[in-house]
Amino acid sequence: MTIDVANRYLSLHSLTTFAHVLLVRDDAGEPKTSPHGDAERVNLSPQCKRRAGRMYMRDEANLGTGPLASHAWGVRTREWALRVAEALRDEHGWEPQAALEMARTSLRGVGLNFGSTPNTAFLTKVMIFAPEKTGTTLAKIIQEHRVELETWAAAVSAAAVAAAEAKTKGKKKGKDTRVPPTDVAAEFGEDGGPETEGEATGGDEKVAPMPARIKARLICGLAPADAIDIALYGRFLAEVAGAGNVDGAIQTATTFSVEPASIVRDFFSSADDFKITRQRLGTDFTDALARLNAVAPFNTEEPQAPNEYALDDRGAGMTGHQNFFSGTFYAHSVLDRIQLRRNLTNGGMSRENAERAAQDAELALVAAFVNAVPSAKKNTTAAPGTLPKLVLAHSGPRPYNYAAVFEKAIHRHEGVPSLIAAERLLEHHAMITRKHQVEAGAVLSYDIATINYLDALRDAGNLGPTEVDHTAQLSPYCPAGQPA
Repeated sequence: MTIDVANRYLSLHSLTTFAHVLLVRDDAGEPKTSPHGDAERVNLSPQCKRRAGRMYMRDEANLGTGPLASHAWGVRTREWALRVAEALRDEHGWEPQAALEMARTSLRGVGLNFGSTPNTAFLTKVMIFAPEKTGTTLAKIIQEHRVELETWAAAVSAAAVAAAEAKTKGKKKGKDTRVPPTDVAAEFGEDGGPETEGEATGGDEKVAPMPARIKARLICGLAPADAIDIALYGRFLAEVAGAGNVDGAIQTATTFSVEPASIVRDFFSSADDFKITRQRLGTDFTDALARLNAVAPFNTEEPQAPNEYALDDRGAGMTGHQNFFSGTFYAHSVLDRIQLRRNLTNGGMSRENAERAAQDAELALVAAFVNAVPSAKKNTTAAPGTLPKLVLAHSGPRPYNYAAVFEKAIHRHEGVPSLIAAERLLEHHAMITRKHQVEAGAVLSYDIATINYLDALRDAGNLGPTEVDHTAQLSPYCPAGQPA
């Protein structure tokens, strides 16, 4: 199916009210804020929203309930050397240490860099987004070229030793920075050390060129292939030339509050279970009096401390502060339908399969946009259970971002912020559809007051979008009949 240029972009907008949550934090652990229009606003970063959406789609697919249940996925990790080594060990019978060394040396041969500390020696310096079967795929290629790669790896190792010796001779107090094998790595440990994307480069030895045909095959093994989330969100792998960088088909704006930032510094206290138990049982005064009577009343020397540890049963076990925020937030995302199909066909799909996958991906994306909520502090806020008060979806020849509608912050004395925001959003959308001659799209609400407002607009003949009852109906690719 050829996408009409007039409907290339699917623009998604939502208004969601959160109460006392902390969905994302800055480096100091505080809610993220920035100025917009006439007031400071609370922000949810695009990265946080994108990950929530991607993981929602993946979880649904793993349960076999989402549109993408039958599609392949990608994985973002620094542990590809460990995954390749596992496959070499389990599927091809390699010795664990030999598998680890070959996996790391091979990946360095295609251009990837690794950490320089014992805990990061087998972790790439940046996370690599690749198909979930990449470990098995690369291990098979390495096994097929084992003899040639072992000869090449031995030459690499000898060159590294020679370079280290030369450095030592040049500096009497020089330090050999090569990373020795570790017990953690030998056991394929999961301790990845610091969660950073960059390491010092002191531990990287110069790697001799890998045989060209083997390198080309390994690079193909890192290619995005049919991983549906790579086609959606894109991938940039600067370290490996020709590894298949992908321009994402999804644009995500920073989500921000339509009201001025409302942050509450919340005091908390935590109970110590043993202390509470002693408090409930009460103080044993008999024992306390016995101790006092054992001390001579006129003895000027310091009394002997009791044998048992003196416990203080007063107060809470621990206290502290945590910042939370509340408010109605505007979120916006865009899907480039043509780019999505291009990514899928570039990955090797036929046009027919790419079209089917693209339609499934759009349905899954819309469901994630409506339902996915960042999971930070979920156990003490239950934020993932929040549904939007209004969702608007429409197509057009270009993206449409309505953030400017909320340049003037909505204050509570003006009325219910979410209803005022819905009124502004729909009025602005009506103006855009009239002036740009684009379709009005569809609107979905999970809020009674907002639904009543939509009913009033419809009765007055002023509701442009079609009101729907299910997320799939926000897309023109909704399955025939009622969605499951």
